[in-house]
Amino acid sequence: MSQKISMWSGPRNISTAMMYSFGQRSDTRVYDEPLYGAYLTRVDDVAHPGVQDVIDDMDCDVDSVLADMARDTTDDVRFFKNMAHHTDGLNLDLLSSLQNFILCRPPADQLVSLDEGMTATPTVRDTGYTYQTAILDWMLANGQEPIVVVAPAVLANPEGVLKALCERLNIAWEPAMLHWPAGPKPEDGVWASHWYASVHATTGFGAPRPERQAVPDHLRDLLDVCLAHYERLTPYAIEAI
Repeated sequence: MSQKISMWSGPRNISTAMMYSFGQRSDTRVYDEPLYGAYLTRVDDVAHPGVQDVIDDMDCDVDSVLADMARDTTDDVRFFKNMAHHTDGLNLDLLSSLQNFILCRPPADQLVSLDEGMTATPTVRDTGYTYQTAILDWMLANGQEPIVVVAPAVLANPEGVLKALCERLNIAWEPAMLHWPAGPKPEDGVWASHWYASVHATTGFGAPRPERQAVPDHLRDLLDVCLAHYERLTPYAIEAI
């Protein structure tokens, strides 16, 4: 029976690097945002580049996608890189067939990066924070012990945090998770050309990122909203071992 792990991230949160990390494991197959196409067919005001390309490339039937995520395969571990906001409009009981963890990043850093990549000003929906706290609440209410990974902690000590994450997920630690080949990967979504240039230049997590420029005025109100959600998540953050 496959072990099915779903990472619920916000955008611009080292989520692709985490997918590449799990992709280097000897026992794991990774999947890039399987719910993205279905999300785009439900939400018609998304200011992302390449929306139609994503819809044309993916299975956009949410029931079909969820059934595929839940099925068993010959792979020991299946790892799904998911964006938390792709659960918009869905029953969170979909989490019951998965081992779940949340990946988050301090909102000030995330918002500046997200604003740079979108074609319109981000909304709270785009950040994923409200969906991440909803996932947290579902886990607490349904007997799943929350696992939260904070992106700067991974960058500061990738081996220690990934070891702790593997322990919590009941999978063996593999040092291969610390490095990957540069360039595009077979598992990349069709949107990679718009979003993955920086991670394609990497071969590992690298050093912690310097502080970004100050959050611009047009994002200040959104920052306050996101901070409240982020502060709900961080008490459950795992510590390096």
